[in-house]
Amino acid sequence: MTEQYDVVVIGAGPAGYHAAIRAAQLGMKVACVDAALGKDGKPALGGTCLRVGCIPSKALLDSSRQYWNMGHLFGEHGISFKDAKIDVGAMVARKDKIVKQFTGGIAMLFKANKVAPYYGFATLHPERKVIVKQHDGSEVELSGTNVIIAAGSDSIELPFARFDGETIVDNVGALDFAEVPRRLAVIGAGVIGLELGSVWKRLGAEVTILEALPDFLAAADAEVGKAALKEFRKQGLDIKLGAKVSATEVKAKGKKKEVVVSYADKDGEQTLTVDRLLVAVGRKAASQGLLADGTGVKLDDRGRIEVDAHCHTGVDGVWAVGDCVRGPMLAHKGFEEGIAVAELIAGLPGHVNFDTIPWVIYTEPEIAWVGKTEQQLKEEGTPYKTGSFPFAAVGRAVAMGEPAGFVKVIAHAETDRVLGLHLVGVGVSELVHEGVLTMEFKGSADDLARICHAHPTLSEAIHDAAMAVDKRAIHKAN
Repeated sequence: MTEQYDVVVIGAGPAGYHAAIRAAQLGMKVACVDAALGKDGKPALGGTCLRVGCIPSKALLDSSRQYWNMGHLFGEHGISFKDAKIDVGAMVARKDKIVKQFTGGIAMLFKANKVAPYYGFATLHPERKVIVKQHDGSEVELSGTNVIIAAGSDSIELPFARFDGETIVDNVGALDFAEVPRRLAVIGAGVIGLELGSVWKRLGAEVTILEALPDFLAAADAEVGKAALKEFRKQGLDIKLGAKVSATEVKAKGKKKEVVVSYADKDGEQTLTVDRLLVAVGRKAASQGLLADGTGVKLDDRGRIEVDAHCHTGVDGVWAVGDCVRGPMLAHKGFEEGIAVAELIAGLPGHVNFDTIPWVIYTEPEIAWVGKTEQQLKEEGTPYKTGSFPFAAVGRAVAMGEPAGFVKVIAHAETDRVLGLHLVGVGVSELVHEGVLTMEFKGSADDLARICHAHPTLSEAIHDAAMAVDKRAIHKAN
């Protein structure tokens, strides 16, 4: 028997559960299919983000930051202690508790909004039929007037560094180490590599990050990348740029194992021996096995589902959102796409502005940006002007013992319209939204400069950076 729905959503990650709940709010009969299981073997909604991504990594980042600050910052405040220890098991258990709270929260939201959950692997067939192979081996057939594919993404595995879940791991394994590795290597200096590398460095591991590109954080503003790299190296992260890994070998060392990593850099062929290896070279769309023959849905050369500007696949009633389509693989981008598609299905104006999606890396210091970088504007030939301000001149940042970093505002040289906001420093994951709002409302640097910011706050750095665009900052020489 086929179950009929107005909307069938494949995937209950950030994009999928937002789409499902919004469609239900708009009066539609909705089903949502998800295959993920939690550590307890029970269904766990929320996708990579809630289970093994955004939320658990932030939990570990916060725990490790507390421990790091005890040995590196508290003394400046006159706080002393003896024999500080880290209980890795308790830290991981805290992380797991938070994950369970939030995945359970999605289940409660589904129940409250009358979204019907199905647990298993979904395959889209022609005529918007969805076959769900449930975990007990049985199958359920669903039919949707509309189908929204929100299948998410998977870690990219390197052919010479296969995941074993213990010695060579992806982000999932790096969230669950039973103890602090003495030596950890990370392939890839992106968001995952930097965040999880920071976690284990703060807890006492020797961490080496191998990045194949010659530039650090090439997607970020060059000044931001330079400042962040300097701070990370001061913390003891050994970041090697232009280091291309070619092979790995797991060897037994007594009762334990170690990994020999072979790579080449400007000095020639090198080897590095570590206890654990984290491969964090990016993610790929989870489209394998998703589409049966004859659906008409197309994949691009990277395995992503092809969609138009409104997330429609070109097949009547079939949409796709989140990590499995073009654009940045960010949870909040998926949120907005899921809501937009649900509203489009309901006949409402759904829209996502890709120009104002913020990016954040939750290291210490944090890194965040929205809009264009100086490099991009130069390549486009767009006339621009900039203003920057250091956190070392912000009273609140200095009082917190967090003076590293700065804020940069980029505005159009002729219209003064804000084109980008780039930040590195304490709390900038929250501050970046001033730039998002300004750009959404097509505001100018002068608008930002004339908005009253409370004193003393970290946000004053944005105020002064905006004033510096026209060389009128009060708290720095122009």
